[in-house]
Amino acid sequence: MLNVFWKTLVFGLAVGLLGTAMAADPIVIKFSHVVAEQTPKGQGALMFKKLVEERLPGRVKVEVYPNSTLYGDDKEMEALLLGEVQIIARSLAKFEQYTKSVQLFDLPFLFDDIAAVDRFQQSPEGQKLLKSMEKKNVTGLAYWHNGMKQLSANRPLRVPEDARGLTFRIQTSAVLDEQFKAVGAKAQPMIFSVVYQGLRTGLVNGTENTYSNFYNQKLNEVQKYVTESNHGILDYMLITTSDFWNGLPPDIRSELDRIVVESTAHANKEAERFNQQDRQRVLDAKTTEIITLTPQERSAWRDRMKPVWTKFEKEIGADLIKAAEASNTTQ
Repeated sequence: MLNVFWKTLVFGLAVGLLGTAMAADPIVIKFSHVVAEQTPKGQGALMFKKLVEERLPGRVKVEVYPNSTLYGDDKEMEALLLGEVQIIARSLAKFEQYTKSVQLFDLPFLFDDIAAVDRFQQSPEGQKLLKSMEKKNVTGLAYWHNGMKQLSANRPLRVPEDARGLTFRIQTSAVLDEQFKAVGAKAQPMIFSVVYQGLRTGLVNGTENTYSNFYNQKLNEVQKYVTESNHGILDYMLITTSDFWNGLPPDIRSELDRIVVESTAHANKEAERFNQQDRQRVLDAKTTEIITLTPQERSAWRDRMKPVWTKFEKEIGADLIKAAEASNTTQ
């Protein structure tokens, strides 16, 4: 009987200790992304990790996997939905299969500048878009900037007619395809890692990108001109699965929400810094001329591309487009 008692006691203690150890295991958040750490997205991810380690030590552990070290651009969404990673920051151009409304951010010349983008993204309509995919188990946490897009080519692009006959690399997007059709050009979807080679070989003739992406991928070596068009926004949505986020203990989720806000501010500040820095680097390299459009020239581009808004009005929502356009004026 004594033997049985001791065995029972030892077994109970073991189970109790195991339960305590299991309860102490931190929640692991794998944050996968496809760019270098010295980018706005990369810096935002590192800030998220830093703040979590400071405020939730032993309770939450963040593992950041940059440069497609865990999953490439074509696999990260699948990995998220399978629960193999918990957070990714995906380009806004890549959500049209989950919600057509997010195509709003691809509309050309919708936003005058990054301040207007900020106003819209923080508005009730912009925040509602973050939650528009929850029925598909996707929860948007925040918008992270990369910056305003500029046009590039090996011929000067001053008026819309200058783009006629050229082929521009785009992210896969029906809106971006129509954008270039509107000026008599062609669009070629292409993953970003092969754009340099595509330009060098003539598979594509031009691009639309932020200064930071343009310089970091050395596109200035194969593009003679950049037109400072600021015609669109290249941003990301920081996303997780609804199942994962809603399943977190409420106190941890509240703290993570606060950390997301601070990480977003840091990422967006870095985006502005990187774009100003890399614009200057393009100038200093003296390989590429930057063309500054006059107000009249920019209006000509906008007038040619604006009919694209009408083509996608039904899918996106006329009221949403109106709200975004209203963000160009401060209240």
